[in-house]
Amino acid sequence: MSAKASAEINFELSCPAPLPAKDTILLGHGSGGKLSAELIRDVFLPAFQNPVLERLDDQAIVNVNGQRLAITTDSFVVQPLFFPGGNIGSLAVHGTINDLAMGGATPLFLSAAFIIEEGFSIDELRRVVNSLRQAAADAGVPVVTGDTKVVEKGKGDGLFINTTGIGLVPEGIDLSADRACAGDKVILSGAIGDHGIAILAQRDGLEFETQIQSDSAALHTLVAEIMGVSSGIRCMRDPTRGGVSSTLNEIAERSQVGIELEETSIPIQDQVRGACELLGLDPLYVANEGKLIAIVAPGAADAIVETMRRNPLGREAQIIGTVNNDRAGLVTMRTAFGTTRVVDMLAGDQLPRIC
Repeated sequence: MSAKASAEINFELSCPAPLPAKDTILLGHGSGGKLSAELIRDVFLPAFQNPVLERLDDQAIVNVNGQRLAITTDSFVVQPLFFPGGNIGSLAVHGTINDLAMGGATPLFLSAAFIIEEGFSIDELRRVVNSLRQAAADAGVPVVTGDTKVVEKGKGDGLFINTTGIGLVPEGIDLSADRACAGDKVILSGAIGDHGIAILAQRDGLEFETQIQSDSAALHTLVAEIMGVSSGIRCMRDPTRGGVSSTLNEIAERSQVGIELEETSIPIQDQVRGACELLGLDPLYVANEGKLIAIVAPGAADAIVETMRRNPLGREAQIIGTVNNDRAGLVTMRTAFGTTRVVDMLAGDQLPRIC
């Protein structure tokens, strides 16, 4: 090739999977996946480091005059605000109650803070507030305090809600992501992906033969039932942002164990599976708001599954995998074809603003 010809050829090189910027916040930092974990590890843990926070569970459990209190806080920025199966108000209640329940706590009280954009409809605000009130009443957990702030038009995207929950942990209950042991069973309370796909369909105007509903629900009654039949529960998590994959990767990392899933045992509704295939999404990474994962001692698994299936919130419960000592910190899955693949933590953000 001549020098002249070489000079006329321009190459523009780019990496198909660029490294994330280190000096700015990306949407992926809110995914519940790898970037979220890095943000917590690099920014928040060094600032607030203490033994309670270092457990990195869905709630903090503190001892106050001999009583073990669970505390959790969460912010909700879902878009759209209203979706099939719920809205930002009911979602805020369910999400906060579930974070308490995953620590074995009985939810007692909630707070609710509203950040409202100037120009937001008072009728829509009233709808959200009434839904939040009804969800709290249905769960038997009152909202006892709160706050409101208003920001200028164009700086709040409608409405954000922050909720805090306080619960009481019964004596003898000690659930945490660092307690999984080889031989334990992984139980999933029902079909995955409903919430994330319901939000996506509403947001983008997608229509399916059957409308997909969010699974948003308060799980504390289901948790109380399974805790009543067995003391063999090691830990529980609700697989919200980042889905089942990120949740199990967190547990595997904290407990320094491997987890092997069975693809054919994971319940997924046909319309959700079809939507994921159409959109190129993996259901294991899609958010849920009414499901739980329990890591339980092998001898307790069958009784827990049977108890779950008697509750409407757990009738599709399945044992979906086993904890092992083969590859510490790694989640794998035996596929329907008999092969094995790695189920990594979500790297970016498949569906932002889903909770």
